[in-house]
Amino acid sequence: MYFSPILFLKENPVSLLKRIMLITLAIIGFLSLASFAFLQHPKFGKLPSGERLERIEKSPNFKDGSFKNLQHTPDLTEGATYYDVMKEFLFGGSARQKPVGKIPSMKTDLHALAPDENVLVWFGHSSYFMQIDGKRILVDPVLHSSISPLGVGSSAFAGTEVYTAADIPEIDYLFISHDHWDHLDYEAMAELQPKIKKVICGLGTGAHFEHWGYDTNIIVEKDWNEEIILDAGFRAYTIPARHFSGRALSRNNALWTAYVLKTPTQQIFIGGDSGYDTVFKETGERFGPFDLAILENGQYDKSWKYIHMMPDEVAQAAKDLGAKRLFPVHSSKFVLANHAWDEPLIKITEYSAGADFQLVTPMIGEQVFLKDTTQKFSQWWKGVK
Repeated sequence: MYFSPILFLKENPVSLLKRIMLITLAIIGFLSLASFAFLQHPKFGKLPSGERLERIEKSPNFKDGSFKNLQHTPDLTEGATYYDVMKEFLFGGSARQKPVGKIPSMKTDLHALAPDENVLVWFGHSSYFMQIDGKRILVDPVLHSSISPLGVGSSAFAGTEVYTAADIPEIDYLFISHDHWDHLDYEAMAELQPKIKKVICGLGTGAHFEHWGYDTNIIVEKDWNEEIILDAGFRAYTIPARHFSGRALSRNNALWTAYVLKTPTQQIFIGGDSGYDTVFKETGERFGPFDLAILENGQYDKSWKYIHMMPDEVAQAAKDLGAKRLFPVHSSKFVLANHAWDEPLIKITEYSAGADFQLVTPMIGEQVFLKDTTQKFSQWWKGVK
C-alpha cells in the first residue's frame, strides 16, 4: 500500500476539508506543546510570583502589568518600522559586522592577584571583573559562545572566549544590570554559583536566581533609587536606566538598572544598557564626580536610539556624570546591530577627543589599574579586519 495524492482528488470535498483541518490542528498542537516544553528549560528563568510579585506591584515604576521607563521610550525611533529594521539587518548591514581575524587578547590570572591590587579586567561585551579595596566584583558575566536561547547564532567572535568559570575567583558582589541573554548567562550562573557570596540585581530578577538554586538570603534586589549597604565602606545605589527586560515571551517583569558603587577609595558608575536620558546629568549632580564611568557603547542604531545610546551620547553621558575616566563596553564580542564590529570604538575615540575624561580601551584580559589615571591604552582594534 502506498500514498497517492490522487486519493485526495477522489475524496468528498467536505471530508477532505475536515481532514486538512484536523491535520493542521494536529500540527499546531504539536508545535504548541513543543514550544511550551522548550520554554520550561531552566535557562529561561522564572517570572516573579508570591511576595516578590506583591512587592513589584507596589513599585511606582510598575504600571499596567509591567515596569515602565521614566520617559516615554518606544522600541523604535519615530519613522522606523520593524520591516525596515529586519530588512536592513538581513540584507543591508555592514559587511564588517564580524571581524575576519581573531580579536587580540591577553589573560590576567585573576586567582593570583594580590589583595591590595585595584584592577578591572574586561571579558568582552558587557562582562568584567573588578577587584577594589579588597573586594572582588563581577558584572554581567557572559562566558559562553552563544547568547541565543537556541544555542546557535549570535556566536562570540574568534579570540574573545578567553575566560571560563574556572578562571573566576570567589566573588563578593555579583552585579546584574538586567536579565537579557547577553547580560545574564544561565550556564555561567550555574557554574559560578558556589563562588558567589552576594547577588545585586533589579527588582524581579531575583526570581531567576532562586529558580536556579541560589540561596534567597544572598540575593539583594532593589527598585530604582534605593541604597544597598554591602560592607564597611561599600555601598551601592540603584539608578534608573532607559531600556527593557525579558528572557522569554513576556517583557518588563523584572527591572533593568544601573548602579553607583562607592568603595573606601573609589566611586564608579556601573551602567547597564540604556538610551540617553536626563538621569545621567541628575546622577552626576547627586553623586559625581566619578572616578570611572562604565557605559554601554555598541549594538546601537538610529532606529532604536531610545534604548541604546549612540556613541556621541555615550561621550555626553560621561560628561554629565562628571567622569574622570570612561570605559565603553557592549562591543567587540557579538553581532547584535548593523554597524561594523569596530565602529563603536572608532566613534567613541573620536567623540572623546579633547574631553575632560580619559578614555579607557583595554583589550580583553588586559589589566586596567583603577587608581592609575596615567595608564595608556593601545587602539588594539586597528589592523583587525
